[in-house]
Amino acid sequence: MPRHLIYILFVLLLAGCASAPKQQQSSQTLPQVTFDADSAYAFVAGQVAFGPRVPGTDAHHDCVQYIGRTLERFGAQVGMQTGEVRRYDGEWQHVANICARLEADSGYTDKPAILLCAHYDSRPWADQEEDYAQRMIPIAGANDGASGVGVLMEIARQWPNLKERKQPVEIVLFDCEDMGTPAFYTGQQLSHTWCLGAQLWARLTAKSQQPTANYAFGILLDMVGDPNATFPRETYSEQYAGKYVDKIWRAAEQLGFAHRFVTTKAYPITDDHYYVNTIAKIPCVDIIHYVPGSETGFAWWWHTQNDDMRNISPNTLQEVGKVIMTIIGGY
Repeated sequence: MPRHLIYILFVLLLAGCASAPKQQQSSQTLPQVTFDADSAYAFVAGQVAFGPRVPGTDAHHDCVQYIGRTLERFGAQVGMQTGEVRRYDGEWQHVANICARLEADSGYTDKPAILLCAHYDSRPWADQEEDYAQRMIPIAGANDGASGVGVLMEIARQWPNLKERKQPVEIVLFDCEDMGTPAFYTGQQLSHTWCLGAQLWARLTAKSQQPTANYAFGILLDMVGDPNATFPRETYSEQYAGKYVDKIWRAAEQLGFAHRFVTTKAYPITDDHYYVNTIAKIPCVDIIHYVPGSETGFAWWWHTQNDDMRNISPNTLQEVGKVIMTIIGGY
């Protein structure tokens, strides 16, 4: 997954941290929602069972079929968006995004949709491994990819159980998010090498008629399964979608999950939401596990062979899932 952090000026960072917004108290009634953590966990495990979902492999193809058929079984309208994008070394890379629409109740189907997204591919290289021999082996991607997809699959399963569905929901599962330049690569490289599926989706969406009228806002889930995960207020999210960051974090606080959705800020992170915001012009929030003070900014298992089911907690999936269900349930 894209993880070159773009550092902003030191003075601006200090100013931003010093003025981190406080959670606002709200008396707004929480909608009644259900979310099954065990089911979400099973969806994560189901993806990982195929093996590394590296684009062009049988595991990748089989996982696409599994996700698509499962979402169709839940009543979603599922389609594929495909195209060719240049990867880090200039070679063409085939991209296949999975798009699934959950319709609103009668009378609300023409409302702008809430965009929910994650990436389903996994990194072809474990380029953060200390052992060089391990770096060329693809990773399982349990957290880095599968966790967000698992939560969204469970949300699709629970969609019919919502009391009110006043806005459609569009789930977009991006491909080739993790095809960015490997840490060991020393040749010439192109810019914007991460999030290739999101770049394709954003460009095609921007060409459509009034994309910002078709989508109210978006939420990206990335690495949302670690038992110790905390989700800070990421800088690009606040820059482009600040009022939705406030809304999500306020809902999390009311649900009792302020320990997970923390008020600290994270450096701007080049993730799928960046291209949704800057190209498609749809305000999009990144809910991402960030580790302040770590060498990479991310957890110890990131882009290593340790990104497996041992680091997936049903409790974390439950808390993230309930927050998103609360938002789409009319909060």
